[in-house]
Amino acid sequence: MNNDTIEIYRKKTIKMLEDAHIALTSQEKNKIEIVDFGLNNLLEIGLQIITYINTERVCAKELVLFPHQTCPEHLHPTIGTQIGKEETFRCRKGLVYLYVEGPKTELIKAKKPKTTTTVFNEIILLEGMQYTIYPQTKHWFQAGPHGAIVSEFSTKSTDQYDIFTDKNLIR
Repeated sequence: MNNDTIEIYRKKTIKMLEDAHIALTSQEKNKIEIVDFGLNNLLEIGLQIITYINTERVCAKELVLFPHQTCPEHLHPTIGTQIGKEETFRCRKGLVYLYVEGPKTELIKAKKPKTTTTVFNEIILLEGMQYTIYPQTKHWFQAGPHGAIVSEFSTKSTDQYDIFTDKNLIR
């Protein structure tokens, strides 16, 4: 993506956060990550992230998803002696379809992404609901028709080591 395109999506992300009454500093607005996972198809497979803090012990982020946008299937592995990331997703705005390992939901509500997915245990997060994903658990998620904002509270984030089921994806 070129810088002009990134700036358009950054502004769209800021607008969604402002509409949800989530205040950001100007420094935080400038640090918003626009992630297309190397596919150059952000509106379908992508994620917008603002990281508030990421220390050796804790991490806090906002994950912004445009309507029907999907964060592809991945897991957070153990790195050396550091166990994989444990994260709790709390839906702040919109609707999120979250898929984790476990019994398959026969008729999932999300639009199946064009990337490889293998887990279909559906968890629906409405505003105010939350779910904890434990280390080394495959998961993927998708916003509903109006987009979504998810607060993530986790152990240290090492997203550069995430393992994607679809080997064509990059972080």
